[in-house]
Amino acid sequence: MSNKKSFSWKLYNRAPIVGIVRGVSMGVMRDIANAYLKAGLHTIEITMNTAGATEIISKLRSEFNDLNVGAGTVCNMEDYERAVAAGAQFIVTPILDETVIKTAVAQGIPIFPGAYSPTEIYKAWSLGASAVKIFPATQLGVQFIKDISAPLNNIKLLPTGGVSLENIRSFFEAGAVGVGMGSSLFNKKLIKEGNFEGLSDHFAKVKAEVKGF
Repeated sequence: MSNKKSFSWKLYNRAPIVGIVRGVSMGVMRDIANAYLKAGLHTIEITMNTAGATEIISKLRSEFNDLNVGAGTVCNMEDYERAVAAGAQFIVTPILDETVIKTAVAQGIPIFPGAYSPTEIYKAWSLGASAVKIFPATQLGVQFIKDISAPLNNIKLLPTGGVSLENIRSFFEAGAVGVGMGSSLFNKKLIKEGNFEGLSDHFAKVKAEVKGF
């Protein structure tokens, strides 16, 4: 995959949203990716516990030039190596695995490791994380992001879990540099109905909320 371009921060910064896709087939994935790009979103993560994840990552990489395609739920080096071999341009983890972070940093691959406590967040950042995924942000909410941002103001925070169309803006106002969104972004009902026009409109609404950040 070395002939392919690496992760584009320029594309990511146009809409600092990491869309998390879990348990979708490749056929549907193409329609989702088209709707995603149409709405002006560019960064998408396929979780490694999705059936055929590596194949989906490879296909998205070869078919969509304007997508940053990454791997999520990377828990260990085995997951990491499979993801990178498939062409993943960035790595997201639900937990803090030092070896995975150090390897990604050494290989120049952006990594967003999952952390929860101030100590974990600081540790992930000091190991070289591109941004720290605050996970799960569901219970912690916006206030936690504000509280963490005060003493750890240099650390880039990417809250994931519990981010919705209704509250996404408040996370950015609290100091987040991006968010991870799964089911609240990839509306299951619209996907099931094959309403990709509606899905693209939903994506566009979410993107509009972060305008100016």
